[in-house]
Amino acid sequence: MKTKGAILWGLNEPWSVEEIEIGDPVAGEVQIRMEAAGMCHSDHHIVTGATPMPSFPVMGGHEGSGVITKVGDGVVGLEVGDHVVLSFIPACGRCPSCATGHSNLCDLGAGLLSGMAISDGTYRIQARGQHVIPMCLLGTFSPYMTVNQTQVVKIDKDVPFELAALVGCGVPTGWGSATHVADVKPGEAVAVIGVGGVGMSALQGAVASGARQIFAIDPVPWKREQALKFGATHAYPSMAEALMPIMETTWGRMADKTIITVGEMRGEYVEEALQLTAKNGRCVVTAMGHMTDMDVKLNAFLFAMLQKDLQGNIFGGCNARVDIPNLLAMYKAGQLNLADMVTRTYTLEQVNDGYQDMLDGKNIRGVIRYTDADR
Repeated sequence: MKTKGAILWGLNEPWSVEEIEIGDPVAGEVQIRMEAAGMCHSDHHIVTGATPMPSFPVMGGHEGSGVITKVGDGVVGLEVGDHVVLSFIPACGRCPSCATGHSNLCDLGAGLLSGMAISDGTYRIQARGQHVIPMCLLGTFSPYMTVNQTQVVKIDKDVPFELAALVGCGVPTGWGSATHVADVKPGEAVAVIGVGGVGMSALQGAVASGARQIFAIDPVPWKREQALKFGATHAYPSMAEALMPIMETTWGRMADKTIITVGEMRGEYVEEALQLTAKNGRCVVTAMGHMTDMDVKLNAFLFAMLQKDLQGNIFGGCNARVDIPNLLAMYKAGQLNLADMVTRTYTLEQVNDGYQDMLDGKNIRGVIRYTDADR
């Protein structure tokens, strides 16, 4: 099938929307007519080289929703016409991680940036006569995609596609940062550092978990205003400026849980966040840094003596087949605000505009909405 896609041909280049060819599904795969794709900061990490790719070109996009149009042999539980969300992490259900309840760490994730299909180790996308690596084996920056069933989650047909797309990555990653990984308890104080799409979801997770105080920290005034609307009790422009107010508000205890959800993680943020974290508290690192960055600023004495916990996080510790439907059920019940997280929608041709808006702090989440003109 010939269609269009947003391709990256080298570091620090713009996304190029051009003709691509997508293969039909083989055994274990489905083909999907995409309706919406979230514009996550993680795709920008490919542009800058923070997430190194084995080669170029690369097809962007790892958040998305759509409708199944073709089904390969051996596919179970999915059929043509199903509305689906794509999970950026596959879940085989059989590896040690999946078997012990940690499908967000599925062994199949080792091949996410290889570009080679789970089913047979070949490539599904070509552009200019070359194989294309789809981001996280998905490549949602195209109106069609062929993907393994381990990354496809069926959803209710009454959920708007542009909202459903968000629960493929950003929302569960943020929500689970608070509910699963930080394990926020009723009455605790929580600091969320960075309130873009992931941070705003972490904030909502903290609210739902019963946090008594939620400190949103972000340099963009508009995002701080939005954070207060989403349930934050206080908002500050930086961790340094939040330090004394959090100390005063919590009577010196500090935040029981801190969650770092900035767009670009840096090593010096760890000590700053730990300074905001209470004795025996937990600091969750959700934000992604440069893969080659090995330097972290940490007061090892206070870290040990105050018995603090520094915890990594991928996909919010979520199980895609459980948490994606649950989050959408919460949205339908009015318990999760997805609609206000979509600040702007874009056409595929406007993908570079969308990422510039993200970098300029204008969006909580931008979403590409596909139309017949894109196909």
